[in-house]
Order: sequence, then C-alpha cells, then structure tokens
Amino acid sequence: MSSNGSYTISSMQRSDIDKMVDLLRQLFSIEADFNVDPDKQRRGLELLQESEAAEIFVVRSARQEVVAMATLQLVVSTAEGGLVAWMEDVVVDADHRGQGVGEFLLSHINRWVESRGIKRVQLVADRDNRSAIEFYKKQGWQEINLNVLRHQ
Repeated sequence: MSSNGSYTISSMQRSDIDKMVDLLRQLFSIEADFNVDPDKQRRGLELLQESEAAEIFVVRSARQEVVAMATLQLVVSTAEGGLVAWMEDVVVDADHRGQGVGEFLLSHINRWVESRGIKRVQLVADRDNRSAIEFYKKQGWQEINLNVLRHQ
C-alpha cells in the first residue's frame, strides 16, 4: 500500500466493484470505442481480480472511498524477452481530478512494475481525449509508431 497523506493506493477489494463500475462509466462515456454496460464492466473487473496475470489498483480518499483506478495485465513480449504490462482503465473520479491523484497512481504503478522486473508498460488512450494524452506525456509517457487495430 502507498500513501501520500491524503490518498492511499491498494489492490481492489470485491466491495470496491460498484464504485469502480461508476468510474468506468465516467471513462467510457467519453470514449467513442467503448459502451457503458455496467454488467460487462462488473464481469470484466471480476475476471481481472481472479487472474494471476492482472493487478487492479484503487486510490482511496481519507474517507476510504474509491476515487481512482487502473488495471494492469501482464503478457510476455518477444520484443522485450520478458514480461510487459498493458495498462487500461486509468480513471480519476471527476470530483478528484486536478489534485495529483493521477500522478500519484502512475508513480505507484511505475514503482510496482520496476520492483517486479517488468520490461515495459504500455497503454492505449482515446486520441480524442487530449487532456489524458497531455497528462500522460507530462508523466514521461511517449507516443510510439504503432496503431491499435481491433477485430470483432
């Protein structure tokens, strides 16, 4: 667990799911490629929590309410010759944005990844979510020369 005085970070608990589904609603409502479907989001969180190759971090306020989250899924990269992490579902509750919560969360994730010898972390951000992209760049993230394609 990490703490900065105002917020703490820990792994998710089952009791966090309702608030996390609400956070995903906030995120998916601004992303054109995803639909808000609370049942699907709940099931996805349950599957991630059960997975040995995933980690879900939540940020809690001093009142212990979940105010932010991020998910990580570990995969083997032949390019890196080791484990890499896909980071998704990075979202800070609208009432807590601009207070350093996102920076605190990413800093925690960076330490977690480094402590496990994970070679790289990558994420996909909605290209229309300019504020998120600028935030990631300020945190040291770089755009790369890959496109994301999807097949359904």
